[in-house]
Amino acid sequence: MIRRSWALIREQGPSKIQFWFIALAVGIASGYAAVAFMTGIEVLQTFLYGTDDPRKLHSFAATMPWFWVLILPALGGLIVGWILTRFTPDGRVRGPAEVIQASAMKEGRVERRAGLASIAASLITLSSGGSSGREGPVVHMVGMIAGWVSNRMNADGVTGRDLLGCAVAAGVAASFNAPLAGALFAMEVVLRHFAVHAFAPITIAAVSGSVISRIHFGDRTEFVLPQEGTLAFYVELPAFLLLGLVSALVAVVLMRSVFLAEDVATRVQDRLSLPAILRPALAGLMLGGIAIFFPHIIGVGYETTSAALSGDLLLYEAVVFAVLKVVAVSITMGGRMGGGIFSPALMVGALTGLAFGAIATAIFPDMSGSETLYALAGMGAVAGAVLGAPISTTLIVFELTGDWQTGLAVMVAVSISSALSGRLVDRSFFLTQLERRGIHLAAGPQRYLLAMFKVSGVMKSPDHPRAPSEDRIRRALNEALFVAPGDTLETAMPLFEKSGSDFLAVVRLNDGAQPPDVLGVLLHVDALRVFNRALAATAAEEHS
Repeated sequence: MIRRSWALIREQGPSKIQFWFIALAVGIASGYAAVAFMTGIEVLQTFLYGTDDPRKLHSFAATMPWFWVLILPALGGLIVGWILTRFTPDGRVRGPAEVIQASAMKEGRVERRAGLASIAASLITLSSGGSSGREGPVVHMVGMIAGWVSNRMNADGVTGRDLLGCAVAAGVAASFNAPLAGALFAMEVVLRHFAVHAFAPITIAAVSGSVISRIHFGDRTEFVLPQEGTLAFYVELPAFLLLGLVSALVAVVLMRSVFLAEDVATRVQDRLSLPAILRPALAGLMLGGIAIFFPHIIGVGYETTSAALSGDLLLYEAVVFAVLKVVAVSITMGGRMGGGIFSPALMVGALTGLAFGAIATAIFPDMSGSETLYALAGMGAVAGAVLGAPISTTLIVFELTGDWQTGLAVMVAVSISSALSGRLVDRSFFLTQLERRGIHLAAGPQRYLLAMFKVSGVMKSPDHPRAPSEDRIRRALNEALFVAPGDTLETAMPLFEKSGSDFLAVVRLNDGAQPPDVLGVLLHVDALRVFNRALAATAAEEHS
């Protein structure tokens, strides 16, 4: 009976009720995957650093011998370098950017081999003192689960993307014990639409992932505020508008610092002919050197974030720790170690908000609320700008803290920060990563869909009835109006636009002075037809 039902699902696709049960199963599996990853980090941190409470890692690291604090990240980086050079083609860690690309361009399928290597690299990085977050690896890990299920059930693109959204929602919900934010994060960041048909299964998966987290870790929030923030409704709102602007600039600095570190490290590696295996090790050594004096940069940084939200840091400490965290995250990610950027963004945001609040309350003591309220709003504002996800980030802040009384301040700061930072980068950290690789998702489907269709799949043979004459093809070659069969419509369409021609020759170039071999022709009307169909299908999915 089960085998027959599964065969029907593979042939005809699942019904709505069947898909809800599949979403539940994917949510449970993704929840357990997230729990396993977080538990693995705690176990390895306990083993390597000898601390009884990994959540207070930096306080314990401050009491350790300096040479151990220096060596641990370097050793972890060496192992990471071996893993990535051995099991990935480019030595890069996979994360949310690849999951977003898979959703848009690969029918929800993410890389497995490189993904498994990235999970191992991130686990070692976070356990040995790397300064990054755990959520990015979790997103890619659960994306692999969704891809495996999609392949098993022979899912089409819409179903594969929905399954990917279910897995991501469950993974994020389990990581933060935040089911509402998990569901909206999957739709806002990964699927990048709010189609009604996807909402129910994604919500089911998010709730199941959160339940799994609560079974293992209890019904807890990541951060606990010692006192309720007070907001002088109208008088204090301009301060949170200004905090949103400051947070946007901080978020842009954080993102661009990571990209600058990546570029500088690549140039240094090429100039010195440095083996790829040593790049993460040297990054780890630099992190260890900083951690000797400032152990606050080690790991995810929840202890420092909690201190900022509790108002337990002085103004100069908040500023110094924020600057050092940006440096440490840039070294970690530029050194191609592992981990994500969400948790560091939360830490930098909380420190930014605390510093801003300390100044604001000192200047206007009779008109201001607590410094911790600014820390909370700053945490959401920086993270929302980095992720390009103002809605889900606002909800994550609420669910992380359990404080629903400060919604107005958080929403104002997050919305202003996201709006400004989106103009200074390509909408978010992840979309800017893809843009730097020549993948134009930030520009919308009208841009990236062209890259999904190869000329070889659209062209006509030279003897096709609709093909132009040999003389016209020869003139097109002389005018350089040709493409290769491996090119995409992203290459062909600008040639059509520039030349006004109704066709392009499809050729294979030969070495030396030999003329190219004509393999076929690409008709402009065929390219437009394929593109329009893809746009129509995308619009239908997003509005279904």
